[in-house]
Amino acid sequence: MSETQQAVRKRTTHQGGEVVLEVSDLAVSFGGIKAVDGLSFSVHRGEIVSVIGPNGAGKTSAFNCISGFYRPNRGTIVFDGQQITRRKPSYITARGMARTFQNVRLFSEMTVLENVKTGMHSHLGQNVFDAMLHTPRYRRSEAQCAEDARGWLDFVGFRADDELLVTQLPYGEQRRVEIARALATQPKLLLLDEPGAGLNHSEKNELMGLIRRIRDLGVSIVLIEHDMGLVMEVSERIVVLNYGKEIADGTPEAVKQDPVVIAAYLGEEEE
Repeated sequence: MSETQQAVRKRTTHQGGEVVLEVSDLAVSFGGIKAVDGLSFSVHRGEIVSVIGPNGAGKTSAFNCISGFYRPNRGTIVFDGQQITRRKPSYITARGMARTFQNVRLFSEMTVLENVKTGMHSHLGQNVFDAMLHTPRYRRSEAQCAEDARGWLDFVGFRADDELLVTQLPYGEQRRVEIARALATQPKLLLLDEPGAGLNHSEKNELMGLIRRIRDLGVSIVLIEHDMGLVMEVSERIVVLNYGKEIADGTPEAVKQDPVVIAAYLGEEEE
């Protein structure tokens, strides 16, 4: 395991402990339509939380507000003790939040290894002078960066050639690369937007194992997911949205039996 992974592993994790993310009364509208309407929830350090709900419930809009891609109309977002409401994505990422997207977003003209290395940019400490002259310090930094990137690829179970362009990979392997790049930023909190989309049954089982391994590093995880089998299996807590509002927040078993949730969402899934 690389030094980067060892550093992340040192973070303590215990459910019900320190709050790493606190969302309070979050609201965002588009053309008079309320995508998120008064959402409040928290995530503890080392906790796996799923956010579920029907299509159009506001899940991805909430993610986009939390990660800085949308500016909410109302509410506050506190991450790791710092106010990040309406901050830019680069600011939020630098403070330890990473995310993946529903549709994999990788640099198509780059190799697998180069894509993962981009996640390390803010931690390298390189300067323009060293890069231009390829000084010994720069070469050492690049060698360590490549080693760490390969460490993260190994951690997520990537099995192909890391010198391939990402466009040459099957979808499941592209998803692994995206998660490896997110982990390369050394996050305290990882947002996963439908990580199971497009994966077959075997790949989803591997994904569940990977999510747990990431949690075991001390990283808190919030995921949006439509596959209820995956959600119920991997989540420690579930937040349910409907029309931009939170209608339930509890353990998988409690949420599964909640009549309000059944009427709004789970009942539809079972039909």
